[in-house]
Amino acid sequence: MKLSDFKVLTFDCYGTLIDWESGMIAALTPLTERLRPALSRNAILEAHGRIEAAQQLATPAKRYAELLAVVYKRLAEHWGLAVSWQECLTYGRSIADWPAFPDSAEALRYLKQHYKLVILSNVDNESFAHSNARLGVAFDAVYTAADIGSYKPAMRNFEYMLADLGARDIERSSILHVAESLFHDHVPASSIGLASCWIHRRHGDEGFGATRPPATLPKTDYRYESMAALAAAHAAELSGN
Repeated sequence: MKLSDFKVLTFDCYGTLIDWESGMIAALTPLTERLRPALSRNAILEAHGRIEAAQQLATPAKRYAELLAVVYKRLAEHWGLAVSWQECLTYGRSIADWPAFPDSAEALRYLKQHYKLVILSNVDNESFAHSNARLGVAFDAVYTAADIGSYKPAMRNFEYMLADLGARDIERSSILHVAESLFHDHVPASSIGLASCWIHRRHGDEGFGATRPPATLPKTDYRYESMAALAAAHAAELSGN
């Protein structure tokens, strides 16, 4: 299928539209600046991703902001540092400060002219409201882990979204799932035959950062290094270039 054949774009938010890794690194500074020797950015992100994934599996109904507070506590313990619970809660609230990627808002404004736009995110609704303000677009539907009671890569999240979109007469074949994380998004999307587009934000870096590495590399139908590149590819397709 061509990009213009799809009617609905479903998005992961954090890592795809919101630069969560930069947000995490900034908000973790009170903790990481105490580490001796200092850790690299990727080492910090990989530790966070490992602990976060385990916590999401252990407490799937916990709100993301509250879950991040526990992740902060577990990171401190992992690194042998003492922290107050208030410091942990402050980190959980930092989602509101995580920046959007510079190209996200403009690309979404363009895509909104051609598609219905949907969010499927491992977040809570209050935290997403802050991120949505940064993205500056009205999404046609927002499905969060708080709504569903589980975290991606659980199939339940995709099944919930697809069932609700189906009730709106949106066929699965008309949906393109757009995400950065192979672990959270592309592995489950591929397993159910949902067309997907990999926004490879980390193309210039090593490893998987704040996401876990997938056991096997999943199939993706499209791959771009930014949201701007996706929007440009769609525009070129419409113009016949």
